[in-house]
Order: sequence, then C-alpha cells, then structure tokens
Amino acid sequence: MTLAHADLRDEVFAPIADRVFAAAVVAAEAGIVTAVEAAAEAAEEVGLTVELRRSEASCVQPGDEILSLRGTPKQIALGEERIVGILAKPSGIATAARRFIERAAGHPLIVSGAWKKLPFSQKDMIRSAIVAAGAQPRIATPPFVYLDKNFVRMLGGVEPTLAAVAHLEDHRKVIQLDDPADAPAAARAGADIVFVDTGRLEDVAIASRELREAGLRDRVELAFGGGVQLQHIEVLKRTDVDIVDVGRAIVDAPLLDMRIEVRAG
Repeated sequence: MTLAHADLRDEVFAPIADRVFAAAVVAAEAGIVTAVEAAAEAAEEVGLTVELRRSEASCVQPGDEILSLRGTPKQIALGEERIVGILAKPSGIATAARRFIERAAGHPLIVSGAWKKLPFSQKDMIRSAIVAAGAQPRIATPPFVYLDKNFVRMLGGVEPTLAAVAHLEDHRKVIQLDDPADAPAAARAGADIVFVDTGRLEDVAIASRELREAGLRDRVELAFGGGVQLQHIEVLKRTDVDIVDVGRAIVDAPLLDMRIEVRAG
C-alpha cells in the first residue's frame, strides 16, 4: 500500500499504537440522549470496550458522560468518526420533542409525523428519537386512514372523500383541512380526527366554534399543525385543541452538542 492510500493515523500513532486509553463521549449541552445502544455497538465494532453507558432517553447536563470507553489510539480515533454521528442528531430531535412535551404539560397531545417527509434512510432514526422523547410519531394509533388535502381536492370535497373510506369501519378517519369552516361537514361525514393544517392559530378557534355551534364537537378530536414553534404551545394550550402536530421544529432540530474526550492512558 502506498503512503497516499495508507491510513495516516497508523503513522501518527506508531509510537503509542499499543497503549490503551480511557475516553468518554461527553455532553456539551443539556438534553435527552437516544440511540445509545447503536452508538455502543458502533464503538465495539471498531474494537473499543464500552465500560459504562447512559440509559436510553436519559437526561444529560454539560459534562455528563454518555459512553465510557477504553481502547487504543486508533480505535478511539475511529470511534470518534462514528459514535458522535450516531448520537448527536437523534438526541437533538429527542431533546426538541421533549421540550414541546414539557411545555404542553399533558395537553394538547404532541405528535410529530414529519419524519415521513425525510429520506427513507433517516426515517427509522427520526421516528425512534421522537418516540424516545415521549411524543407520538403519528397523529392517530393504527389502524387509521389519513386523508390529506390533495385527496380531498381530487375526490371533490370533504363528504365524498370520507364516503370513499366509510366501509373501513375498523379504521379511524383523519382528514386534513385547509379551511376550518369545513370541520362540521367532516364530523357529519364520519371523521374521527379533524386536522386543521393551516399554520394559522386563529383557525383552531374557528373550527372549534363551528363544531360546537353544530353540536358536533364531541364527535371528533381537533388537531392543528403547520409551522408550530415552541412559543406557540402556550397559546394552543388555551385553545380547544386536542392534538398538535409539530414538524420541522422537531425533525429539523440541531444536533445535541457532544464530544469525545481522552481521559487517561
């Protein structure tokens, strides 16, 4: 092998190649850690010994150890390339989701279904992080049928859309609306969850008022989504909404900052 294709870490670490060092993955900010088992497996794959690990979905503060490791210099360097990447993004998502849950304090229910819009290779990671935080990854518990705005447009309106799935008696019907005034028609036609996905906070009040005036509020759960940010939860808590779907503010959350530190050798 030519020097150009060699792993130069072998050259760098040649004087200490056989020494064993203690190292740790350390949180640099407060948050929730997830994907811990996957990170531990990646560490072991490069030959590191995992001596201690945080439990899944545990809280960390700056300076807390997430994984405690032992290995040779090259093993630690290889681990640094892999382990933080496995932990940081899902932990950032879990941390963001937990903040929404804590702000809601039990009502409304926080869900985040936007993972479905991400590349297939990332979906399991994002969905697992949402669940680890205690949020729901779907607007309803399966079995359910989700009728989005485009279905409604193609089928010619709220009533014919719900009529098309009326025979699915064992499925809950979730219908996405871009006009809150359509909420009573959806309730009459058999919707179980009316999802006002407009991003306009005032539309929740409109949908609630329309449903109550029609005597239909008790028939359905009322959901809201569209650009929801953490500061909106205080407003939504004071409205008549059962479910809030949070998209980018959770799935596009920044990495939870962390690093690998060599502690002793």
